Amino acid sequence: MQVISADGAAALVRDESTIFLGGLAMMGLAEEVLIALERRFLAEGHPRNLTTWACGAIGNGGTGGMVHFAHKGMIRRTVAGHFGQTGKELMGMIFANEVEAYNFPQGSLSHLTRHMAARTPGLLTKVGLGTFVDPRQQGGKLNPSAAEDLVHLTEFAGEEWLHYPCPRIDVAIIRGTVADEKGNLTLDKEGVHLEQLQIAQAARACGGIVIAQVEQVVQEGSLHPKRVKVPGYLIDYVVTAKPESHMQSISTGFNPALCGDVRVPVRSLAPMPLDERKVIARRAALELVPGAITNLGIGIPAGIPSIAAEEGVSDLLTLSIESGVNGGIPAQGGDFALAYNAESIIDQSAQFDFYDGGGLDASFLGLAQTDVHGNVNVSMFNGRPVGCGGFINITRSTRKLVFCGTFTAGGLDVAVEDGRLRIAQEGRSRKFIERVEQITFNGHDAVQRGQDVLFVTERAVFRLTADGLELTEIAPGVDLERDVLAHMGFAPIVRDVRTMDARLFMPVWGGLAQALAAR
Repeated sequence: MQVISADGAAALVRDESTIFLGGLAMMGLAEEVLIALERRFLAEGHPRNLTTWACGAIGNGGTGGMVHFAHKGMIRRTVAGHFGQTGKELMGMIFANEVEAYNFPQGSLSHLTRHMAARTPGLLTKVGLGTFVDPRQQGGKLNPSAAEDLVHLTEFAGEEWLHYPCPRIDVAIIRGTVADEKGNLTLDKEGVHLEQLQIAQAARACGGIVIAQVEQVVQEGSLHPKRVKVPGYLIDYVVTAKPESHMQSISTGFNPALCGDVRVPVRSLAPMPLDERKVIARRAALELVPGAITNLGIGIPAGIPSIAAEEGVSDLLTLSIESGVNGGIPAQGGDFALAYNAESIIDQSAQFDFYDGGGLDASFLGLAQTDVHGNVNVSMFNGRPVGCGGFINITRSTRKLVFCGTFTAGGLDVAVEDGRLRIAQEGRSRKFIERVEQITFNGHDAVQRGQDVLFVTERAVFRLTADGLELTEIAPGVDLERDVLAHMGFAPIVRDVRTMDARLFMPVWGGLAQALAAR
């Protein structure tokens, strides 16, 4: 192992190289090395025509992450599990067809790193069948320049599967907290482990090099072996980074509570304000089951732990995040994918093993578009890709799914007052439309697999049936025709519509403990 500067690391990357990036948003991301790569390209015009792979979104949506590759000629192809934090510069290049872009499920990409490490023929999985990842739809391709098929439909033992061949990796760029003089790497201050180990193993199996960014280098033998998460024989080069290039998350430099070093009182977490998001989170929380292993997605679902804390039932829940965090109170905003008071933090690939194997009892996920068949789109809008993240893995195998979101979007203004909901201004964009723009979740397949699927909004609740979406509840103060049916692109099944509990719309609720006890 050799300690070098970030510029020295950038000089090792050749034209046409394929790079696998460790990280999720800014978590576990070797930002100092990426800055140096950009600096070298702007000065020398090299390295050129790079291909990047990443399991999740890389960046903060602004100045960090994939934005450093957003120069014409620097990058040829990008493959990732999500593009939400990629930044407008690279997204503009993707939309302009200047970069080949592919989006695959985050968990499938995570598992692919292990297949690369083991030199298998690739990943065989059912995750993604019937969605835009399926070659019979888009095959995960986000623009016309993505001409090569990187996922294939195949038959094995009389069943349909998706096959991802292993790419060849030239450079792995990973991150840790501390390295010793032999390159042994800890992840002590990281809030997640992700695939740092597997990515390093994959590059080694391909004959590539491994560059690790750390906060500091310590004397050989000073690290307890159980602290070492990536052994030194996998590391070729180590770069020490400035603190501002080694953020724990998008919004946090370092918080010991987000990596399990300290615990915080649950009551110290600020409650959500009473608005439509809180109403949705409250109604969704009624679907919780004590002890059930439950996954929470980004956005409104991430507010459910706040509701549970406010209602005093946090200890009854077993919450899980696809990043590898289990237990505790999942963080929100720029800290999403981390948690306060986590009980365990495991590798992301191991977490997705559990998810794909049917380990989740329930998942609460975002809702962007749905149609008459119960298909859900969270991955592309107006032709612009956002990405699926772990959504496809999670929705494929979870027994119960609760999609959470506002009924319309774009300027929606509602008032929650006196136990009722009042629509002050309707959103410009419908979410319940005749046909979703892209299928991230296949409603027909879910019905065939016997999944329990619910759609929760601030004014209406729907359940997926074999005949389509059935309207089951509306909010007090809402008119069925004027406020619900008039803003849908299809006619739902309407049989026995109940009124949502008025206490959900009050400043103080106090009904969750009783509801969970009844279960």
